[in-house]
Parts: sequence; structure tokens; C-alpha cells
Amino acid sequence: MPRWSAEYSASRGDEHRRCALSEPTTDGRRLKGERRRQELIEATLRVVARDGASGVTHRTVAREAGLPTTASTYYFAGIDDLLCAALTSVMDKDAARVQRLTAETETLEEGLRGLAEMMADSAADPADRLADNELYLLAARRPELREPVRRWLEAVAAFARRHTDDPMRVRLFVGALDGLCLQSLLVERPPTVREFEAMLRELLPG
Repeated sequence: MPRWSAEYSASRGDEHRRCALSEPTTDGRRLKGERRRQELIEATLRVVARDGASGVTHRTVAREAGLPTTASTYYFAGIDDLLCAALTSVMDKDAARVQRLTAETETLEEGLRGLAEMMADSAADPADRLADNELYLLAARRPELREPVRRWLEAVAAFARRHTDDPMRVRLFVGALDGLCLQSLLVERPPTVREFEAMLRELLPG
């Protein structure tokens, strides 16, 4: 083998070894960054549930997460970015649950039962639901935050459209479901699964 070929092969081998060594480090840093970002989002939701959206600052979120303030400013340039990430997290999680119900249940009865269980689970954890609604109402004043809300509403509408072709009933179902979730925060005893299911059945009789 010519000398230059041997040198080239050796240099390429060194390069591959460097890449092989750096890839796990890069992956590890990315995973750590994603984990830290999620911790900050969850901390934001806890602050919103306790103090409202107005209580969200880089300092309060970082303190809630047990991280330095610089961590919050590193991953989120401004408070709007934190609020948008928190709203997106909760709306997309709820939308995904409804989408799974729509795809995996075969009958209206199964779907309504699953939706009632989801609503009862949510009502049983008022802190989480309070944070959801704080951010939901914030989107009413901030158009730039409305896209995650739109995805949630569309997921509920898609569920209803699977069982009715009446557009007015679809709109009624979507609006009433939101109202039932909000009302569950204001009563001493939130509805049970059976009660939620009975109300949903009145809205979407099939």
C-alpha cells in the first residue's frame, strides 16, 4: 500500500474513533437537556397551579425545579416561552389521550366510558386541572398561545364526529365537555365516572 494511502487510512481510523467517542457524549448531553427542560415545564405547571400565570418568573420556576435560575433562562428565552411550553405540554397530552380513545374504542359506549374516566381522573387532581385552566384562559388573551388549544378542541371534535354527522351536536359536545371540566374545579364533590358518562351520553346519544 502506498504510504499516502496508509496515512490516509490511519487518519480516517482516528476520525472514526473520535466520532465514536463523541456520539455517546452528545446523546447524553441531549438527553440531559431534554430531561432538564421537562423538569422546568413541570415546575412551571406547579407554579401556575399555586400562584397563577402571573407568578411565573425564571426565578420562581427554577426554584420550584430545584435548579439555578440560569437553567431556566438557558432553555427558555422569556416567560412567554415557558408559558407556551407548559400550555403545549398539557394540551397535547390531553389531546393525545382523546385521540387514542377515538382510535382504539369500537363503540360509542366504550368511547364515552373512556372519556368519562379521563375526566374523573383529571377532576381528582385539582392542582393539575387548575394549571390547565389558568393557561387555557391565558390563551384567550394571547392569540400566540392558541395553537395547542386548537389541537385539543379538534381532538374532542374528532371524537364526536366519529359518532354523529350533526355539526351542531359536535360543537355542543366540545363546548360542554370543556365546561364540565371547568365546573368540576368549583364543586366540593366532582362528578364520578358514572355521572360524567351519563352527562356525556345526553350530549352525544349516538
